[in-house]
Amino acid sequence: MSQTDGALLEVRGICKQFPGVVALDNVNLTLNHAEVLAVIGENGAGKSTLMKILAGVEHPGAGEIRIEGRPVNVDSVTRATELGIALIHQELNLHDNLDIGANVFLGREPRWSSFLPLIDFPTLYRETETILRRLGLDCSPRTLVRNLPVAQQQMVEIAKALSVNARILIMDEPTSSLSQHETEQLFHVIRDLKTQGVSVVYISHRLGEVKEIADRVLALRDGKNAGELAREEINHDHMVKLMVGRDLVQFYVHTPHDPGKTVLEVERLVTPAHPAHEISFTLRTGEIVGLAGLVGAGRTELARVLFGVERPLAGRVRLNGAEIHLSSPREAIQAGLALVPEDRKQQGLILEMAVRENISLAALDRYQTASLIRRDEEWRLAQRLTGQLRIRTPSIEQEVQYLSGGNQQKVILAKWLSLRPLVLILDEPTRGLDVGAKREIYGLMEELAKEGVAILMISSELQEILGMSDRVLVMHEGRLAGELPRDRLSEESIMHLATGAAA
Repeated sequence: MSQTDGALLEVRGICKQFPGVVALDNVNLTLNHAEVLAVIGENGAGKSTLMKILAGVEHPGAGEIRIEGRPVNVDSVTRATELGIALIHQELNLHDNLDIGANVFLGREPRWSSFLPLIDFPTLYRETETILRRLGLDCSPRTLVRNLPVAQQQMVEIAKALSVNARILIMDEPTSSLSQHETEQLFHVIRDLKTQGVSVVYISHRLGEVKEIADRVLALRDGKNAGELAREEINHDHMVKLMVGRDLVQFYVHTPHDPGKTVLEVERLVTPAHPAHEISFTLRTGEIVGLAGLVGAGRTELARVLFGVERPLAGRVRLNGAEIHLSSPREAIQAGLALVPEDRKQQGLILEMAVRENISLAALDRYQTASLIRRDEEWRLAQRLTGQLRIRTPSIEQEVQYLSGGNQQKVILAKWLSLRPLVLILDEPTRGLDVGAKREIYGLMEELAKEGVAILMISSELQEILGMSDRVLVMHEGRLAGELPRDRLSEESIMHLATGAAA
């Protein structure tokens, strides 16, 4: 694709492992002078890990980084800054109680002299104003950041990078909180920076934006290079193909079958996270419905509303035809809903408690008399579900923190099965699990579906969505972008909807 001769940045053979996970496997990247390189890939493809390595936040296990042909060791954020590399995170890192100038030069404030180490505010504001003009930002450097709209706060982050003479700007989902007009303003700034010799690594799930702003595209898939696209090759279909172009692993156990009656009806539901969109769908007994979408699409926020963690702004929810009002998880549980959360250790388990105690936790009111727990019934419940779900533990008295991730996930499922829920919401049910543990979770899902439980499965793994779903709902930026029956399911069809293309 591109020539590495005269490249500003070269990454060669970068590898990175975390416990049980190969995040990057022999990844290569080239960034030329005054170029916008878009890096795309599914959730978990390795994009963020690679960017953190370039910014000195993470350290690679192997590989080499070169700046203008010279090998460099980016062992800290300070060193990255010295080399001219700046990472602008999706979540802005500003102090809203300080003004723009104080934020831009925070920790690097100009001083009057070494003998008089007081902040030289005239110089600080003068230099900040010069940078703001360079970005086309027409406001005083004395303006408090809290009084700026999000788009201008984004510009302050860029100003911080330019104040340290950054030549390489890494932008991670920079438009996630911007309107269309604000996005166009950002693109104008990026193009201006290119003319000033700045290079940009642009990470985004919004493929329409990538097509508009990128000079070249690099795709990662499963921690490896998946391919590149030159400017003239960049289009939606080509990018989707690079992101998902792999065969489905044949270890899913789901056998599609005809579902039963409608058990859950969601009508024009509005979540606090996305107040401009209404969501409507149904679930039927015995079916597994996949809920797909990219990071920030609003899937977890929808699950939290359905489970009563957050209250909806509008809309109706019916269970078996009767309208229910969910103002707390307790009410959701009593109505027959259950949620296996994305973060099982923080939200799904009490790690210091025994397997027995975690399993019975949601159903304690059924196993107590006069506020005293009937230990014999609790013990029988835990023994039965531990055997039924094949939870590998030395004893039901074992603390959950010492179980494997897969067995911890089974304990959460056992907790909800003790209540016999009508609807089970699974948020990333196999995240962080190995292949064997994933297959066991899939088997349990299949058994529950056969028993008539309606399952809503949120997953960022397209293989999992395709392998386990009877049909798929796809979300994009807080709205339901479309629904796909099983005979229309493919990675490409899901990604088209997830990235904002028409159904």
